[in-house]
Formats: sequence, structure tokens, C-alpha cells
Amino acid sequence: MTAAPTRIIAIGRNTFTELVRQKVFYFLLLFALIVIGNSAFLAKFSFQEEFQMLKDVALGAMSVFLSLLAILATAMLLPRDLEDRTIFTILSKPVPRHEYLLGKLLGVVILLALSTIVMGALFLGVLFLREQAALMETQRSLSGSPQELATALDAIRKGAFSWDLIPAMAILLVKAILLSSLTLLISTFATSGIFAILVATSAYFIGHLQVTAREYWMSGVGIHWWTRIFTALVALIFPDLQAFNLTDDIVAGTALPMSLFWQTMGLGGVYTAVYFAVACFLFQNREL
Repeated sequence: MTAAPTRIIAIGRNTFTELVRQKVFYFLLLFALIVIGNSAFLAKFSFQEEFQMLKDVALGAMSVFLSLLAILATAMLLPRDLEDRTIFTILSKPVPRHEYLLGKLLGVVILLALSTIVMGALFLGVLFLREQAALMETQRSLSGSPQELATALDAIRKGAFSWDLIPAMAILLVKAILLSSLTLLISTFATSGIFAILVATSAYFIGHLQVTAREYWMSGVGIHWWTRIFTALVALIFPDLQAFNLTDDIVAGTALPMSLFWQTMGLGGVYTAVYFAVACFLFQNREL
């Protein structure tokens, strides 16, 4: 009998192949156009403003595209297998349902990780080219002392690249994996892929807005008991996606504490594990 890891990897590999055939990498093409076009547009700003806006736009686009990719890629997995009846062929073999779900999630995670690497490499490549252009222009235009030139060049290097950009992109990947596990949970009881997409997209916006809404609802003097229960249920069911929004501080030049980085990564891991466990429970009891 085939070992469980082998079965899961096989399902994950097939899922990744199916997603690639659906031309989901058009997201990467659109991201490339945004980053490159943004770089050309920002050429008229100062170097410091250009670097900051380039990082802000690139990381923001990466966050949106990874989230959309996670939701759209995951939402259609189970409905498509049910429609093509391939799920019956897989589950008729000695493949437990939780291994089937884990394999599907693994395929999406591979897609998200590869997309993050490609988008991150493109972003850092554009940032490096703009940094080199800024260094060359500064060397040509600055006629001060060698010390002043060295100070100006050092300021450009610090403003262009920061090692905190790497963990920032890792956090965006974990956020996308979280959304993928949530969408997989929704698809275990959804009647169609469109329904799963709509519910997951709603959860995405609720996750970003729940902190602001909770502060607004809890700021009043007379707070009803049902308001506290409702806000607690929302916080329990929906992920706090604002906890993964650390890019603004990084773009502004604030160093990312490693304790906060690992705390955020751990939070994403807990959300993912809980959503996947609930998905397995629901799918185990679903009649196919």
C-alpha cells in the first residue's frame, strides 16, 4: 500500500498541474505590468519617495494578488472534482478524505509559494535596477567632498533595499495560505464554486474590517450584552487579517522585530490548522 505522504504529494502535484493549466499565472503578468509601470511613473519623484512608493505599491499588489489567487484557486477544487467525478475515483482507492483535502491544499500552497517567489524576485529586481540608476545619477551630479558622496550613496542604499522585505513577503504568503484553508473549509459545504468564492471574499473583507468595527461598536458608553457576544463570535470565526498588515511600517523604514514576525507566522499557522481541521470534519461527514 502506498504511504500517506506519497499519496498526499501525488494529489498535491496533480492539483498544482491543474491550476497551472487554468492559466492562473496571468496574475503574475498583471503584477509585472503594475510594478514595471509603477517604476516608470515614479521616475519623476525623488529617489527616497520613489523607493518608498515602489515598495508600497509592489507589496500591496502582492498582497491583493496572493489573496485573490488563494481564494479563486481553492474555491473551484472540490466543485470541479465533483463535476468531473474524479473525486469518486480518488476516494474509491485507499485514500482517506483528510489526505485528499491535505493534498489539495498542498497543491495550492505550492502555487502560492511559487507565485510569491516570482513576484518577489521581480519586485526586488526592479528595486535593484532603480537603486543602480539612482547611484549612477548621484555620482554624476554630486560634486561635493568624497565624504558627502559616500553619505548620499549610503542613504540611497538604505532607502532602496531592506532585509525586512523578505519576512514581509513571507507574512503575505502565510496570509494567503490562511485564506486558502478558509476557502477550502467553505468549499466542503458550498453548493458551487461561485458560492465559495463569494463567501470567502466576504470573509476576506470582514477579516480586514473587524478590528475597526469592533472598536467602533465597543466605544459606546452603554454596550449591550448581545453586542459583546456578537463581536466575540466574529473574532472567533473570522481571521484578524489586519494582524498580517505589517508592510506599512516596513515601507516606512521601521525595523520588523523578529518576535513579532514569528508571532504573526504562528498566528497564521494556528488559523490554517484550525480551518483545515474543521474542513476535514465537515468533509468526513458529507455525503458524496
